[in-house]
Amino acid sequence: MYFIFFVIIILLKVFKADFLIFLEAGGIKGLPHDDTLLYVQELKAYYKTPNGLVKAVDNVSFTVRRNEIFGIAGESGCGKSTLAMAILRLLKPPGFINGGKVLFKGKNLLKLSPKELREIRWKSLSYIPQSSMNALNPVLRIKDQFIDMFKEHGIKKEEKEYEEMIKELLINVGLAPEVMNMYPHELSGGMRQRTIIAMAIALRPELIIADEPTTALDVVIQRGIIQLLSEIRRKYNIAIILITHDMAVHAELADRIGIMYAGKIVEIGSTYEIFKKPLHPYTDALINSIPILGVKKTLKGIKGLPPDLKNPPPGCRFHPRCPMAMEICKLQEPPLISINNRKVACFLYR
Repeated sequence: MYFIFFVIIILLKVFKADFLIFLEAGGIKGLPHDDTLLYVQELKAYYKTPNGLVKAVDNVSFTVRRNEIFGIAGESGCGKSTLAMAILRLLKPPGFINGGKVLFKGKNLLKLSPKELREIRWKSLSYIPQSSMNALNPVLRIKDQFIDMFKEHGIKKEEKEYEEMIKELLINVGLAPEVMNMYPHELSGGMRQRTIIAMAIALRPELIIADEPTTALDVVIQRGIIQLLSEIRRKYNIAIILITHDMAVHAELADRIGIMYAGKIVEIGSTYEIFKKPLHPYTDALINSIPILGVKKTLKGIKGLPPDLKNPPPGCRFHPRCPMAMEICKLQEPPLISINNRKVACFLYR
């Protein structure tokens, strides 16, 4: 009996990551193991500076399920974009990954060779960058940029076949086929964003990381992009990681939301639960800063400023700004614990 118990303990230690994926995917509740598409485990992404390390992403863990939109929310500077770049392994010096795992369909992206990564990027895992204008080559027509992407991933076609593929993609994102013969500077911000989205779905990936896809667009164009992302998820069964500080966009699109503060995830839950009853004081403050159409209320700002990630405060990083901070919050870092299918890092729920 003791021998069997000892063997089980050893197996759990050896296969800890896979066991956690099983739990996160709801294995105990009978959900299929392959429901989890992406599993980020204790990921750390830092920046080297003359004054020390900036811990932009510090011990972050979450999962993304197939065909869901998982939102990541938080103030500017909380580490959202660094998290996206770390997952994709696009982080450039002085940034570097200091530990953790990024398991995509069971493969640890942090351990793959550059050649293996190229096989996965765009085909299985694609990216909508924050600045669409900077993502497009200003001296190439849109058509040529699509063709370069197709050729890079081994799709060999005749010129006419390429054009038919590009036309279909542009029409699917609400653009006229003539756009393929234009240069990026001839397109509006919304048109450029739709072009990038067309490129992101061109090879039918299973997961798209969209970093601030509605930033710097007017409200009408934002609405169109939100509807487009929703249609893409439904039409192609694509999972999306939606990164934005705009909680209203998350309310419209996301199935689940991870709230990020000062490089850490402080709460994860379904969008409905997050907005109905936020658990973490920071989540509550974010939601109370949003105006609601037709409802008169006093908008509340969050006092103070986000901490310096070179020298974050001890204990809970939100405690200097938290109206509910206790003495323990200043001394100990709260773990991310599970409460009724949700996760929260706060000593209010000890």
